[in-house]
Amino acid sequence: MMLTSSAAGVYVICPTPFDAEGRVDSASTDNMVEAFLAAGATGLTILGIMGEAPKLAADEAQAFARQVIAKVAGRVPVIVGVSAAGFAAMSGLTRRVMDAGAAGVMIAPPSNLRTDDQIVGYYADATEAIGKDVPFVIQDYPLVTNVIMTPKVIMRIIEDNPSCVMLKHEDWPGLDKITTLRKANAEGKSRRVSILCGNGGMFLNFEIERGADGAMTGYAYPEMLVGVVNLMNEGRRKEAHDLFDRHLPLVRYETQPNLGLAVRKYVLRKRGIIASETLRKPGPKLTPETVADIDWMMARIERGA
Repeated sequence: MMLTSSAAGVYVICPTPFDAEGRVDSASTDNMVEAFLAAGATGLTILGIMGEAPKLAADEAQAFARQVIAKVAGRVPVIVGVSAAGFAAMSGLTRRVMDAGAAGVMIAPPSNLRTDDQIVGYYADATEAIGKDVPFVIQDYPLVTNVIMTPKVIMRIIEDNPSCVMLKHEDWPGLDKITTLRKANAEGKSRRVSILCGNGGMFLNFEIERGADGAMTGYAYPEMLVGVVNLMNEGRRKEAHDLFDRHLPLVRYETQPNLGLAVRKYVLRKRGIIASETLRKPGPKLTPETVADIDWMMARIERGA
């Protein structure tokens, strides 16, 4: 199942479950996959920034990817983050996960890129490293990478690399970037690729209205993301916004820098999706006051208030 530019829906960003001692939790991994598919995910993405990929040894990352891909068993596409400091590591991981059955890979630019030409050149080199037959996703996340990709740069990457099939849009503010890209598509100035959006779904309802095809993020209630995307696609705008608004306090809480993944894992553990909210060090620990906030928001969501 190869990733294509028609990808749409919700590709849930999967955390890497650890047990209380910090070891990769295989049982929780299987349970998480099934829970996300049951929630309506149309794809899964692993080993991203929120998957604690830099904290995994190379053999752990490969084993985790193989397990997820095997558990999915072709039901939905699986995208694997392969961003690395060097192209040798990127190439090796790409080859192994594609051989295991991944649908494509995601690549974020390194933080040292500053000019438009440097960014475009980097993706040309990355495409050569992973193989021009491997579908890939541009991860545009300047809040973390500090790399600014304008619509013109993104369009240059897309046009120069036919194997680029998706943009993971995580610029903030970034709604006008989506509008600019889709206008260029409509005018025949750029090849259309899938646009899936991140940032915890913070602006998902408006992103769909601007032309995004769905979400690629990791909110702990992925069924909400699925519901919003489906309702928007059905033209039921008010219902989509009402559903989103009910979850907005927790969405906002999850998007806090540094703390967000700890919040998300705590909620996933409380929901029975993973067995432990453990993050590998270094990582934050939730205070009792923060836990009380989260519990209160979860109770409101689950009673529909």
